[in-house]
Parts: sequence; structure tokens; C-alpha cells
Amino acid sequence: MHETDIHDLSDDADYAAASKQGSSSVTRSDSSKKSSSSDPEDAQIVYLKDNVTIHPTQYATERISGRLKLIKQGSSLYMTWIPYKGQSSNPRLSEKDKNLYTIRAVPFSDIQSIRRHTPTIGWQYVIVVLSSGLAFPPLYFYSGGVREFLATVKQHVLIVRSSEDANVFLVNNFQDPLQRTLSSLELPRSLANGTPSSSFRGSPSDNNNQERLDTVTTSEDNHSGSGQLNIRQRQKTHDPARDLSIQVLEKFSLVTRFARETTSQLFRDNLVDGHGHGQSQSQSQSQSQSQGERRRNNWASKDHQPLEMAPIDDPIVPKLVPVPSDPIEFDKLSLVWGKPRQHPLGVEEWSSFLDYEGRIMDPDALKKRIFYGGVEHNLRKEVWAFLLGYYSYDSTYAERQYVVSVKTAEYMTIKNQWQSISPEQAKRFTKFRERRGLIEKDVVRTDRSLSFYEGDDNPNVRLLHDILLTYSFYNFDLGYCQGMSDLLSPILFIMQDESEAFWCFVSLMERLGPNFNRDQNGMHSQLFALSKLVELLDSPLHNYFKQNDCLNYFFCFRWILIQFKREFEYDKTLRLWEVLWTHYLSEHLHLYVCIAILKRHRGKIMGEEMDFDTLLKFINELSGQIELDPVLRDAEALCVCAGENGAASIPPGTPPALPIPEASIYQQQDDEVL
Repeated sequence: MHETDIHDLSDDADYAAASKQGSSSVTRSDSSKKSSSSDPEDAQIVYLKDNVTIHPTQYATERISGRLKLIKQGSSLYMTWIPYKGQSSNPRLSEKDKNLYTIRAVPFSDIQSIRRHTPTIGWQYVIVVLSSGLAFPPLYFYSGGVREFLATVKQHVLIVRSSEDANVFLVNNFQDPLQRTLSSLELPRSLANGTPSSSFRGSPSDNNNQERLDTVTTSEDNHSGSGQLNIRQRQKTHDPARDLSIQVLEKFSLVTRFARETTSQLFRDNLVDGHGHGQSQSQSQSQSQSQGERRRNNWASKDHQPLEMAPIDDPIVPKLVPVPSDPIEFDKLSLVWGKPRQHPLGVEEWSSFLDYEGRIMDPDALKKRIFYGGVEHNLRKEVWAFLLGYYSYDSTYAERQYVVSVKTAEYMTIKNQWQSISPEQAKRFTKFRERRGLIEKDVVRTDRSLSFYEGDDNPNVRLLHDILLTYSFYNFDLGYCQGMSDLLSPILFIMQDESEAFWCFVSLMERLGPNFNRDQNGMHSQLFALSKLVELLDSPLHNYFKQNDCLNYFFCFRWILIQFKREFEYDKTLRLWEVLWTHYLSEHLHLYVCIAILKRHRGKIMGEEMDFDTLLKFINELSGQIELDPVLRDAEALCVCAGENGAASIPPGTPPALPIPEASIYQQQDDEVL
């Protein structure tokens, strides 16, 4: 693999056009800054932009606007973003909620890269990724200014464009192959929706600068109403690279440090062994390999040695180091708050929840019952329809029959849209061909070991294909991404009806759809919330991840993306999903499930001093080895223990929060035309 070329920004026409604009903006900002007597003398605002916006959810109507600044102090450049006070497009967002997103004086020495997004239709935004692997939520420039922002950054710090992606700009450090390839691949390895306090690693002098810069960032005046914009609909554009990135992420969790340094090959789907390159890299790795890594490698390779060299009665055991105690006595906690699991909900008990017309009399009691015991398999088809929102809890038998009739006709109308596309039309319909091709590849690899999907020419595999392709027409902006087939498969298995499975899947995607958005904002917010919850519930474990560059919690990515689908046996997955769908105790119980699993293995993780690669491998090997009921008890106990502090650690709108239909981003344009 040849050395990555580093390109300067001078070849970018945007910067040539923005150079003078950026300079004038700096001049205006400097003069206004110097006129303020409350600011430190050696701090200068070199860039200032109003109406830079963060979206805490997937809806355009829910936004937090603020002021973005670049501040020069001595030889250091800092970035701040402060939300306006007293203004919010959503009354549910309190000042406390908005403060969760505040970015206070982040030095560019802590920034790894900046990704610029310039959609054909819509507004430009940037994503700032920190050296720790965390990222801030996308910053939308509704009144322009991205070119000037990057041009100003270039004037004060070393910033160059990645040769592998023209929209990724690397800041300061380009030697670490992991950081370089992750930037160019735009892997959603970063956390967002908040300022992670643990990501700053500045020197004492940097901390002093931070304290002085707080004076600058906290002295914002309340923004006047004149800055309000007439926000138009932001159309989403599909990028095939987004679909491929999901495949990259899954492969990424299986690779070693050597493969990680050549991750760019994954984007070309060309996983060759590269003998010449591998030889030189393995030599350099052997020179830098730590004693702990050598010990693990020796241990892992003992099966390849002659028998007499590794006698069976003298096993090599990894040396353990002392592990900090759990701050909350975890085993006792489960006994106190984690209630015993019950038997599944049966037919007779289910009938007791219904009145004579079929209405569910006490939905909350039903959800609690399902939370603690799940549902018998023969009842799942009926009960899942309620849990997923296909049926209303107050609907009658007759009303549900009518819903089935209407929804079946609506489904066939949508399905006919792609079925009626002729071969000649398909030749001129790139999006259709791309999505159909991805779906065809995925469905033949989804749960084929299950009798419901096994065998050649299985009609259920065809139904899986048809539902996914129909959904790509129903939600054309989101389309199809890898991982969706994993979410649909159990639903079709239970419902065993094409239309009903489709509408249940639609309801599930209303909750989990942000996981598959191009900017990965849904995954970012969940990983960030997970980081905060671990910090709250097990600070020694959180600090261990921080010290070992695991603070991005990327090893939990697959758990969250497809809701532990590949971590449990199939029947246990069905039980887990129906428990999660009750939203009893918390709609984010899946995050506490992640923590429960990590805490059950914290001794091994910390005792064996697992680094990032070893932890990824270890987490991957847990698949099929996790006991569901104890984990659910632990997750319940952790959720109760976290209480309001836990809820406050999760940004508003974090999936799988139920969406607000009237606030959908797709209705935004019509609202504003009126």
C-alpha cells in the first residue's frame, strides 16, 4: 500500500473564492471583539457566525440555533458554539437540554478532522471529530459560511485534505493510520449530541487558556429575533457509500490492528492479503508490540505449536492486574432492584386484558407484564401488532379488521410502484437498481439457518425481498441500508403476512430509522448516551476505556444498530425485542442492557488490560454466549439506580424515541409554504 498523499487546500476552488470573504469576516470579528472590555486581552475572535444550528432529533422543526466562534489565543485556536438563550423551536427543550450541546473552547490540538457535507439540495453542514474518537453533532450553516469557516481554520492551524475523500480535512496529526483511514471512511465511530468532558487532554497551560476563554464563551448576549430564518425543507440525498459503510462497520469489528491500518481496502470491497505490504507492516508492528500483546499472541498461537511445547497440564494463563471495585455493588444491586423474570404471557391471561369488544383496558399493566415475562410464541403475532403500533391499544376487534383491510390495499399500491417498472425504465433508474441489488444480496444471507428461510427458492426469502424493496419506495429518502434485513426477518417470521409485516416494520423504523441516516446522528447520540451512562454507573470502567482509546464505545455499535440481533439465540432475541418495545421503565433500556453486559465482564476486560483490538474481538466472541434473563435483571437494576441522572444523560430525541408525526421533516416544506 503506497503512502497516502496529503493535499493542500490551495487546489480547492471554494477556498480561492472564500479567501477574501474569510479575511473580511475575520476583520469584522476582530474589531468587534476588541471593543469588548470584558474579554481577555490576548484572545481574539477570528471567525463568528450566527444561526449555526444543531438538530437534536431527525426533525427539521426541532433545532437549536447558536453562535459559532473561532478564537485565537496566543498560538492556539479554539472553537466554541453557544446556543442562544430563551429561543427554541421546541418547547420541550429546556435550557438544561440546550446546555447539553454547548461546545466550550475546544482547542484544535484536540481535533482530528473536519468533514464538510455539501448536499445538492439542502444546507451545508460540518462534523468535527476529536482525537479521542468522539464527535460533535453536525453543525448546520443555514445562512452559509462553511467555506469561510474552513478558510479561517486554515489560516491558523495546519489543515490538509485527505487524498481519499475530498470532503475530509485532517487537522495537525496525519501519522496514525487508524485516525487517517477512519476520517476518510467516515465511519460513525464517534459520539455526538454533547460536549464530552472526557475528551480533552490538554496540558496545564491549555487548561488555563480554557478558563480564560470561558469568559469569552459565556458572555453572549441574548440573540434577537432578527436572526430567525425561514427554514425550508432539507431534502435528504442518498449516497451509496452510506450503505457500504454499514458493511464496512461490521467487517471492522472483526479485524486486527494490521487490517485496521489498511481499512481503506474495505471501501473497495477488495479484501486481499497483500503479502508484500503485510510483511513490512508486521515487521514494524513487532517492534512496537507491547509485552501484553506478545503475551496474548503467544497464548492465542499455542494451538499451532507441537504438542510437547504446550503440555495440556501446563496451560498458559494471561496475567491479571488488580481491577478497581465496582462503585455500585452490582451483584447486590440486582437482588434489590432487578425483579425475577416471570413466565411468558399466555392466552388466558391475555384475554383478561381485553374488554368484550377487544380493547386493551390497561395498556401500562400489559406492558409491565410483558416486560417481566415476554409473550408466548403463539400470541406474538397479535401482541406484537400492538407493541409496534400497527394496532391501537383502544381499538376494537372490528376496527382492527378494518385496519388490516385498508393497510393491505395501501401496501399493494406501494408495491405496485416498483413492480410496474419496466426493464427500460430500470436502465434509467439508478437508485432503483442500486437498492434492488443490495437487497437481493442481503436477503439470501439473512437467517438462512432458520427453517423459515432455509432452502433454495424459499418463498419467505422472496417476501423479505419484496417488503424491503417496497419500504425503499415508501421511505424513498432513507431507502435501504444493510442491517434492515436483520430487523425485518423476525417480524416476518412472527407475522407471517406480507402486509402486516411491512407495516410493523414501518413502525419499527419510525423509531430506529435514525440509526441508518447518512450522518449517523442516531448512532452518534446513542453511543454518546452510553458513554455518559457508563461514566455515571461505573466510572472506573469508563476511565479504563478512556485510557485505552476505547472511549468511542464503537465495540457496542453492532449491539445498538440491530438491537442485539446477533448476540442471542433467535428465540431469546424475540423475547428481548418485545421487552424493549414495551418502553417500560425507559425507552432506552437497550443502553442499560449494553452496560449490564459490559459490567458482567469488566473484571476480564480490565484485568487482562484489553486494548481496542482485543476488546473488539472479545465482544464479538460473546455472540451466543450471553444469558438473557440475568442481563435483563441487571439492566433493570441499573436503570432504577441511574434514575433521573440517567435520563438526563440521554439527549432528547435519542433513538428509539417515538417520533412526533406532525413534526416530521418531510412536512416541513408544506408548513412553511403556508
